[in-house]
Amino acid sequence: MLGDALYLARRDIRYMFREKATWLWTFVMPVVFFYFIGTITSGFRGPTDTRDPIAVSAPPDAGFLAGHVERRMEALQFRLVRVKSPEELARYRRRLVFPPGFTASVLAGKPMKIQFQRTGSGQDADYDQIRLSRAVYSVLADLLVLAKDGKPVDQLAVDRLEKAPRHLTLEVKPAGRRLEPPTGFEQAVPGTMVMFTLLVLFTTGGISLAIERNQGILRRLASAPISRPSVVLAKWMARLVVGIVQIAFALAAGSILFGVKWGSNLPALALVLLAYAALATSLGMILGNFLRTEQQIVGVGVLSTNVMAALGGCWWPIEITPAWMQKLALAFPTGWTMDAMHKLVSFGEPGVAVLPHVVVLAAAALAAGWVVARSFRFQ
Repeated sequence: MLGDALYLARRDIRYMFREKATWLWTFVMPVVFFYFIGTITSGFRGPTDTRDPIAVSAPPDAGFLAGHVERRMEALQFRLVRVKSPEELARYRRRLVFPPGFTASVLAGKPMKIQFQRTGSGQDADYDQIRLSRAVYSVLADLLVLAKDGKPVDQLAVDRLEKAPRHLTLEVKPAGRRLEPPTGFEQAVPGTMVMFTLLVLFTTGGISLAIERNQGILRRLASAPISRPSVVLAKWMARLVVGIVQIAFALAAGSILFGVKWGSNLPALALVLLAYAALATSLGMILGNFLRTEQQIVGVGVLSTNVMAALGGCWWPIEITPAWMQKLALAFPTGWTMDAMHKLVSFGEPGVAVLPHVVVLAAAALAAGWVVARSFRFQ
């Protein structure tokens, strides 16, 4: 039985890799999507990211209060870069501009405005605004304290007040390790790999079964001295090999071309992806069993792949979505796979953390394989 299955599987593998579409969607299009999606999402970083500083433009007469505001901002995890020309200032996404005579005007009681300019809006912009307002109001509070005590307001007095002990302090401790959702290629490469593996096994895997059935190839196999289980196993193994080849290529391309680090838990990662490929193989064969035409398989395969990719976290980190969407993602094999990959690759968790993911994917693969074996038809 096994010998017959291996012989048929080798023939099927050669047949599928003779098709240009298999090469295109297995090796070419994933790399295109790696680059396209990874480049677009590489700028989706938090406001405290050290690679995205704030450019500060202060004229020579801005005075010591401008430096006081800057120190307050740095204490709130802003990274500041001093610039000297408008051309240099324009190169930055976030910009802070002090007006001329800033310190002298503030001490004289004249209202002054610090200009904060940034590209983009949303929660990050709101967070920037809150922290910047906090820094400015802290400086204003320092000036009020000095004025109340009747002390002269100069740089020495401000420095002395900054170093004075505080009667009320706030102690902040992390409740746990902060998890930063992956962005850029760290999200795009794994997500695209999971999506395209499903797409190829749904379409190429299912279509090849429909073609063989419509051309009478499966009927001839039914009359050959090969058992039905051998035929089913051969078809399944051939498609699983295609999925494994695609995953291995994506891992190598992501590492070599896009600098993705796959972490130190490669055996656990390989086990997760193998279980996922097995499940996707069985689901693709189910499509090939129950749908009769190539058009039906393409339509259902592409639509279901996109739905599962979007809801399973292939297009964006599922960690940035509401809690109910994160729970919904676990209704799909893509969700279990992406969650396991994030745990291993992005969050550095041990291999035992993804044991439930492997069990769920493997159990689903066995159940889908049972459906394939029971429903497989030669005509």
